[in-house]
Amino acid sequence: MNDPDTGTPAAGTGEPATGTGPGRRTVAGAAAVLGGALLGGGVAGHALGSSQARQAGAGAGTGTDSVPLGGPGKVSFYGEHQAGITTPQQAHGVFLGLDLARGARRAHVVSLLRLLADDAARLTGGASPLGALEDDLARTPANLTVTFGFGPGLFTATGTGGQCPAVIAEFPAFSTDKLESRWGQTDLVLQLCSDDPVTLGYAQRRLLRDARTFTTLRWVQAGFVNARGTGPLGATARNLMGMLDGSANERDPAQVAQVVWNTGKSQPWLAGGSMLVLRRIRIGMEAWDDTEPAVKEMSFGRRLSDGVPLTGGDEFTPVDRFATGPDGFPVIAPNAHAARAQARTGAERMLRRAFNYVYESEPGAVPEEGLLFAAYQADLATAFVPVQRRLAEADALNTWITHIGSAVYAIPPGCSRGSFPGSGLLGA
Repeated sequence: MNDPDTGTPAAGTGEPATGTGPGRRTVAGAAAVLGGALLGGGVAGHALGSSQARQAGAGAGTGTDSVPLGGPGKVSFYGEHQAGITTPQQAHGVFLGLDLARGARRAHVVSLLRLLADDAARLTGGASPLGALEDDLARTPANLTVTFGFGPGLFTATGTGGQCPAVIAEFPAFSTDKLESRWGQTDLVLQLCSDDPVTLGYAQRRLLRDARTFTTLRWVQAGFVNARGTGPLGATARNLMGMLDGSANERDPAQVAQVVWNTGKSQPWLAGGSMLVLRRIRIGMEAWDDTEPAVKEMSFGRRLSDGVPLTGGDEFTPVDRFATGPDGFPVIAPNAHAARAQARTGAERMLRRAFNYVYESEPGAVPEEGLLFAAYQADLATAFVPVQRRLAEADALNTWITHIGSAVYAIPPGCSRGSFPGSGLLGA
């Protein structure tokens, strides 16, 4: 899991600690995760004091009863870029991993994409796909988006292997990976997001029905964030660990565009498109729940209550990984997640659209809980890959998290009415 902070860290020594020092369990836990040498004074005390400080979150003055739930909200399928990337994140998401049928060729893939694009355009517009006998479930799209992504197998099947970005064709492994093949790479991915799970279920069913002739379903990965209306509109959602997830995302539209959209320099057909990494991250929630809040904050580098970096400011202030306290020790431990994930260059930035998941694999078993880390970026090779290598080398959160699924996709640019995502690649 990563939360890439961006911008140049501001100099500072952090906020003064408040309250009493950490208890024995806090010190023991922190020593195990962060190393005893880091606890010689300011780090543990600062984190505990920060945990006790409660600040109002952004937009706290907005009453939740005034937030529109957006049932009839519509997001156009057509446009220069695909929707579902810079679209404000919806409450529910599902990723459908599809493999092309054996023997599929370019003509088959073009037919498939045309059909799915027509379905998606109708569904996101509040109408049922052609052939459906009812339209009641389609009338409230609730900001439904459908986003197409191409895996290496699609390029091979269509004879366009030379136009597959190298990082998509051969994505590197990381030292902490414990990947399970059932959550692995597929030829095609459909990302469906909506604020209404009923709408989402209907869209999933209709799209899979029309894809059946040309594909087989490898996996379904479904997730959620805070429900619409449970907090101020636009507030950063929490993950299952209780942390605000995505605080370091770019907020300025011009900067977001720079982070996300590919220029087409290496692959002209990808101009206006993007790249997606989807990582399934299992979290040892019982062990996390039993960890002292101060240790959690030191491991992450941010406060639990409001996401503010331990070096101070507000939720959106860049983490200052160089700041030291009065005793000369780092305010944020060098292996804290936020410090390791912070972008070192502009090219390392990415836009995350992560979803929590709870997966009941078999009756009677403890449900698997975790995060579907989905991040969009102009180039995986310069963004996700170097950041994840740093996290694999030393990330305090590795004590609780395990990467068990991984897939990457080239995201074609958007399309106009009557066309489909990827028409520039496939010449149709």
